[in-house]
Amino acid sequence: MNSVCKRLCGMIFTAATVSGVAAAAQAEPGTPALAPTRLDRLHDYLSHATDARGYLGGVSLIMRDGVIVDWRAYGYRDLARHKPMRKDDIFRIYSMTKTVASVAVMMLVEEGKITLEDPLSRYLPGFDAPQVMTGGTAEHPTLRSASKPITLHALITHTAGYPAGLKGDEEAVKRMERVDPHGARDLRDFAERMSHVALAADPDTRFGYDGASIELLARVVEVVSGKSFDAFLRERIFTPLQMKDTGFTVPASQRDRIVDLTTMDDRGHLAIADTASAKHPGERLNGYDSGAGGLYSTAGDYARFAQMLLNGGSLDGQQLLGRKTVELMLQNHLTMLSPPVTQFSQAEGFGIGGLVVIDAARRGQLGSNGQYGWTGAASTYYSIDPKEHLVAILMLQHLPREGVKDLPRISRNFYDLVYQTLP
Repeated sequence: MNSVCKRLCGMIFTAATVSGVAAAAQAEPGTPALAPTRLDRLHDYLSHATDARGYLGGVSLIMRDGVIVDWRAYGYRDLARHKPMRKDDIFRIYSMTKTVASVAVMMLVEEGKITLEDPLSRYLPGFDAPQVMTGGTAEHPTLRSASKPITLHALITHTAGYPAGLKGDEEAVKRMERVDPHGARDLRDFAERMSHVALAADPDTRFGYDGASIELLARVVEVVSGKSFDAFLRERIFTPLQMKDTGFTVPASQRDRIVDLTTMDDRGHLAIADTASAKHPGERLNGYDSGAGGLYSTAGDYARFAQMLLNGGSLDGQQLLGRKTVELMLQNHLTMLSPPVTQFSQAEGFGIGGLVVIDAARRGQLGSNGQYGWTGAASTYYSIDPKEHLVAILMLQHLPREGVKDLPRISRNFYDLVYQTLP
């Protein structure tokens, strides 16, 4: 059992009681993975960010060279602030699920069961003649045939052209909402509903971040594998990686570990969010196995998943993906666009399952070109940096709101504070 497994499966708790990184530095002779005195800046910042006026609490975890060098819990996990946050507490990770779903797709690519250039219509009915909405209203749209088929590659890179809230998408979004794909009872039903949705742009002509594309890929995984998406993830990813606290639901016996999901109310006070999983922690975030945003997980579990990717597809003797597959995932796939960037940043492209930093200087925060990662809607973040052999994870549990004085977004500060610790 190597050092990664030992620390994630138990030894880290012993190290943590002896002041975390100091114990890790003693256990690993030579230059420390992080500058211990500079870690105080990160700890002080997150302690302040989770004080009585901030987030309820959070968990941060940093790995360097395959070893956990810092793993801490801050604040509380309940709105009453009575239950201190623990390192193994459970979070709703929302869109960090997308990277997991992307790994599932790439497993099928490696097995020769699909290719990324396959048309979606090869696997799902109703997608053989996609249409683009060019004008009109949701009730009376103007439609034309799409210039090309929707491919699996377009779905996994968010370039399929589905309505994504971009400028000009308003009526297309309304039209999609009429079929209510997110009200589906399962992924088969979701795909059937989406077969009636018009695109907002031709495939491969723009990046438009959306969840529907990944849900369709989750359904492809079901069709091709012959298993439910939940079963596929458990058997092929979670069990091999010992991600015992990751899933679409949380067992009743473990639900006391779930962190309260907050949002800001109209008076500027934290309140429990108005979602089913916030009101009933541990229940499904969606009515179906959402590959776009349905998972619960922990910092420790997701660290194992992220380290697997950083290792080139393997961890503790378990080979989930080949090295070249992971290399492909971590490259910018938006090169057909000009500029080849996302709707969020002129310094970031998109790979398979996450952003790829292509201009660290223009991005304006500490990091590296080639850095990869993603976020979740409820303030969860992860990044892997192949150049620095680094994994950084921050788990909070707050749904931001526009139009009110909300808590500050702290991911940029977090990553700056992580990178300034590198010796």
